[in-house]
Amino acid sequence: MLQDGIFKANDIRGVLGGATAEWDADGARAVGAAFADAIGLGPGSSCVMGRDMRLSGPELAEAFAAGVISRGADVIDIGLASTDQLWYASGSLDLPGAQLTASHNPARYNGIKFCLAGARPVSSELLRDVRDRAFAIERGETGETGAPGVTPGRVIERDVLDGYAEHLRSLVDLSGLRPLRVVVDAGNGMAGLTAPVVLGPLDVEVVGLFLDLDGSFPNHQPNPLEPENLVDAQRAVREHGADCALVFDGDADRCFVVDDTGAVVDPSAITAMIASAELGREPGAAVVRNTITSRTVAEVVAEQGGRSVTSRVGHTFVKAAMADNDAIFGGEHSAHYYFRDFWFADTGMLAGLHVLSQLGRSDRPLSELVESFRRYTPSGEINSTVADADAVLRRFADAFAGRGEIEWGDGVLINAEDWWVNLRPSNTEPLLRLNIEARTPEQMTALREEVLEIIRGTPSRPTG
Repeated sequence: MLQDGIFKANDIRGVLGGATAEWDADGARAVGAAFADAIGLGPGSSCVMGRDMRLSGPELAEAFAAGVISRGADVIDIGLASTDQLWYASGSLDLPGAQLTASHNPARYNGIKFCLAGARPVSSELLRDVRDRAFAIERGETGETGAPGVTPGRVIERDVLDGYAEHLRSLVDLSGLRPLRVVVDAGNGMAGLTAPVVLGPLDVEVVGLFLDLDGSFPNHQPNPLEPENLVDAQRAVREHGADCALVFDGDADRCFVVDDTGAVVDPSAITAMIASAELGREPGAAVVRNTITSRTVAEVVAEQGGRSVTSRVGHTFVKAAMADNDAIFGGEHSAHYYFRDFWFADTGMLAGLHVLSQLGRSDRPLSELVESFRRYTPSGEINSTVADADAVLRRFADAFAGRGEIEWGDGVLINAEDWWVNLRPSNTEPLLRLNIEARTPEQMTALREEVLEIIRGTPSRPTG
């Protein structure tokens, strides 16, 4: 079973089981065969596959692999893995890959993130091709077992965790750091597997929270974008006198940072902080930020003599912009961080190592280190469910006509001298996402209330 709604702009994601099920193991098998067909996998070729700790993962991974090997290709199965561990396998082996994960979604969801060889991003067009081929397989128009006479490929297990950890540590200067006490909140997700191996050789005392892999997420949802999911790490920092906390989402490709006071550090400030360090070793390099990342990033990049590149929001767009511009680093407001030395792919764990490197080389606390990268007041992302997103976007653009430069593309972006406002549709959910940044808290609050009033002028419901 497959429903069209599981095919998103950047990946596959949907509910398994129950009355609202959107796909199942049969659908995963069809997607595996469709992916192989779409990228030309056949006899003599291979792809890599990993999965996160979700309860449906083993069944879906087995089914997806069955679809791929039906085309004659082999599957290199790296088993339980973070998404950036899958990117490492794809990059180091130069093979296309698939990660069975639903990232930060609740336990009843699962999905697939894809990449081409060398961890290169797949396009929306390729995902549509996979979708169309998978539905054709489900309808019986294309054989699920491949062409007649094709010998099925093999599933070959391979452990890449140590290699992944060693590679990450090789990309950051971690010598001579002062001892640190760090809270690591894995949220029962894949960082519970990867963080101890990555951080183990360092002079870091780890205070672990929810490191046991558990796809039912018994402690809190694996989504650090929601403030309530950061409370445990904030409390632990204060109780243990820790230098910082690293909080990961379910598949551990995103990392949120909490400073020594227990305050959450804006991902834009982390982006600016890492960009400054990376440009210090390669002046003039390009740095990618998305549409709604703080202006501070562009200012810091300019001050460091770098070149700022703006991308649309979303993994596929940022990753492509990284490669197109040979960018040394990129960051998003959602705490996705991309590195040229990591095949232009995103890795929360490497971002965490960069934070520890800068913190361990300084005698100042993190709360002081990031202060120079906080120049504006952000609203945070505010989501609203609306009946007609296009109508709301038009109302918003009309209301702000003449008050700043208006850009259409990634939703609607209004740029003024001291503030900007972006309202855009979600790539994965039926929502409008509002982000605002202003020079002062008062400006931000006034703009936020004005735009929310415009949104609420149509049947709508703010959702957080």
